[in-house]
Amino acid sequence: MDIDGRVRSFNARRGRLSALTLERMEQLGPKHSIATDGPLVPQEAFGRIAPVVLEIGCGHGAAALAYAAAHPAHDLLAVDVFTPALARMLAEADRRGLTNLWMHRGDAVELLAERVATASLTAVHVFFPDPWPKVKHARRRFISRDMLDLIASRLVPGGRLLVATDHDGYAAHVRSAFEAHGGFVVTEGDRPSWRPTDGFEDKGLLAGRRVSEFRAELR
Repeated sequence: MDIDGRVRSFNARRGRLSALTLERMEQLGPKHSIATDGPLVPQEAFGRIAPVVLEIGCGHGAAALAYAAAHPAHDLLAVDVFTPALARMLAEADRRGLTNLWMHRGDAVELLAERVATASLTAVHVFFPDPWPKVKHARRRFISRDMLDLIASRLVPGGRLLVATDHDGYAAHVRSAFEAHGGFVVTEGDRPSWRPTDGFEDKGLLAGRRVSEFRAELR
């Protein structure tokens, strides 16, 4: 699960792609994808100079779509490895006419470490990551001291990291990680008004779980 000692931002999923997924990726992928390698240069990748927001583990893209619609002056780069989910997101982006939503199919940790420049992101969003609740799996949790160091290095001064989870144990872990790191000013409880409750959040609320929100601004 580690890449050169780093935690991955995903779990591998296998399965045959449907004809609809393949069609969507073929038709819409080129319009919304960044290059597969080399440094990420926003002006070249997105065709303009604008604030760049990275969403890690976008799933079907409900939050990414909502952010892009609410912030047309920003470019939102959504990262995931689950192709059907990305294809569905692209179809909805096309239906809404969103031109500021971009995708990368792959590991967000590799993207951050190897392709994203220092002090180039306005925000990073991590919504409902895998909580890895078992003690023996805790090292796989995405939020960690090393990951906070990496994200902090990629944020512009005053940039923000938004984290949401419906797992109390993971919320405690995130809180502890921020306190130990010390490089962020953290506010809890402020839910972004633009984010819908689709997906994991709805499931958590229906199950009676509490959603914890963290807004961490780089000192």
